Amino acid sequence: MNRSTVIGLAAIAIAVAVAVAATSAVLLSQHAAPAPAAPAAAAAAPARQPLYWYDPMVPDQHFEKPGKSPFMDMELVPKYVDEASHAQDDGGFRIDPRVVQNLGVRRATVERRALQPQLLAAGVIAVDEHGIAAVQARAAGWVEQLGVKAVGDPVRRGQRLAAIQSPELLAAQGEFLLALRSGDAGLKDAARARLALLGVGEAQLRRIAASGQAERRVELFADRDGYVLELGVREGAQVQPGMNLFVLAGLDSVWLNAELPEAQGAAIVPDAAARVTVAALPGQDFSGRVEYVYPELSGATRTVKLRIALPNPAAQLRPGMYASVQLETPARAEALAVPSEAVIRTGTRSLVLVADDDSRFRPVLVHTGVETGDWVEVLDGLAAGQQVVASGQFLIDSEANLRGALERLAPIDIEATPAAADDPHAGHAGPAQPAAPASDGGHAGHEDHSGHQGHTP
Repeated sequence: MNRSTVIGLAAIAIAVAVAVAATSAVLLSQHAAPAPAAPAAAAAAPARQPLYWYDPMVPDQHFEKPGKSPFMDMELVPKYVDEASHAQDDGGFRIDPRVVQNLGVRRATVERRALQPQLLAAGVIAVDEHGIAAVQARAAGWVEQLGVKAVGDPVRRGQRLAAIQSPELLAAQGEFLLALRSGDAGLKDAARARLALLGVGEAQLRRIAASGQAERRVELFADRDGYVLELGVREGAQVQPGMNLFVLAGLDSVWLNAELPEAQGAAIVPDAAARVTVAALPGQDFSGRVEYVYPELSGATRTVKLRIALPNPAAQLRPGMYASVQLETPARAEALAVPSEAVIRTGTRSLVLVADDDSRFRPVLVHTGVETGDWVEVLDGLAAGQQVVASGQFLIDSEANLRGALERLAPIDIEATPAAADDPHAGHAGPAQPAAPASDGGHAGHEDHSGHQGHTP
């Protein structure tokens, strides 16, 4: 092969190599062209900023750094800024309307109503103390006979209760007989008055005057219908002046001593109507009036005691019976009211869930007034026409972390410093924390060290 031929073949080889290299460069440049977009995408998707860490089982408790939950055997979960963006400044939150429908949430309207509180109380039937009478001895002596011998025995007006032998009474009868024989009207009246003061009745005085003989026994009679509440003597017992022999109580009317909680005591007034039922007489109602509201508050039970007078002509109501009473109070002027079931009472405050629309809810602190039936008065916090959640509050709680929203009623400002904006771990003590994953699943939170527009094979 001559020299010229070798030179021609070499030139051809060089040309082919140059063409192949150019083709490879073009292909590589086409595959590597999208690479510069990676740094731009990383710049467009900054690291997600955790607001705090929390235990999903105890979402109200917030922590400043990750770690093990003190409540459950699990790691704390971060709460990011974009995840909390649904929480408004007023503590509201949103739930998918389909979820709300599945929860069976029922709403009610805040409206103005004329509320007439009906107070319910319990009490005990007691003796009407206006009908209690004591029978006492007015002269010293001995009990020879008793007409009633046990506590609880019924008595009738005019029934003989006891016969007492007394030397003093016997002497006074003798003086009365002497005055009658003397014909002196003044002495007669004086002796008669003395016997009356010693307890001798008018019927016995007429009998002594008619027979002209003193009676060894002086009889005592009941002056009313009722029963023996107390019995102080037995046959043969000695009695002294001023000693209680019997205590009689009438049952024509009885008292109902009822108690109301301290908070309801101001709502009741004397002469208020009362409807009473007793377990012993089912199906029967008794009507009465509040006769007296006691001025003192019971220190042990923190209740206000009141007294209701009940007519009892058939003696159906017996002292000691338990009774339930419903008290009527004057109607109040129209006031804002919501259904009682709409109010969430935590023990220290009362809240309702206001439904701004079909998906947005917010807890509102309210102050409540009187409660009657299924409605409760709202003193402030709501306006007429607003929609409130009447049922399903606790299902919403489980769905939307209501407790966290309630905490945001008193929000805590969390400000991100410039350093924190650049570094998700700035401001946190302790060991370095793992970077939060980027929303696109890439490595936007990590520094890009390549600095190249692409990779060469």
